[in-house]
Amino acid sequence: MGKRTKKAEVITPIEEKKKKAKRDACYHKVKSRYDVWPSARASQALVKCRKKGAKNWGKTTTKK
Repeated sequence: MGKRTKKAEVITPIEEKKKKAKRDACYHKVKSRYDVWPSARASQALVKCRKKGAKNWGKTTTKK
């Protein structure tokens, strides 16, 4: 028996777009706030935004 060979994957332009990075609300919020993209701080902020949620990220709380 011969060796099994992998079939060459044919990637269409539509599938290529799907494989790109997520561009959600957090991505746009963080990218607008940081001048240098990509950077360690911006990436960290993106992770924190996705963990907290785009609606709540960046809001400050005030003590009464």
